[in-house]
Amino acid sequence: MGRPEHFSAPLWCVADGTWRFVTLPEEMSEVIRFESGPPRGFGSVRVEVTIGATTWRTSVFPSAGGGPYVLPVKAAVRRAEDLGDGETVTVTLRTLDN
Repeated sequence: MGRPEHFSAPLWCVADGTWRFVTLPEEMSEVIRFESGPPRGFGSVRVEVTIGATTWRTSVFPSAGGGPYVLPVKAAVRRAEDLGDGETVTVTLRTLDN
């Protein structure tokens, strides 16, 4: 999946209020799982992400039980793009060589 893919999903917060994530679509997660090669630590896959005018490199992680991948959205991105919990965000994502 080296080419950019686009999706929209809500920004959500873990129970303790410290981390924010966006869940990747199930189909996209399956493609990443199949094409990304051997996973890195915690099953992570390196990606380049754009939300609004902000682009950064990070990793996506499989959710518990082998569900879809989740994308952590750091505070600097949320501030730069004025994102709040529950807000639907449009994401452009491409995998990088693991």
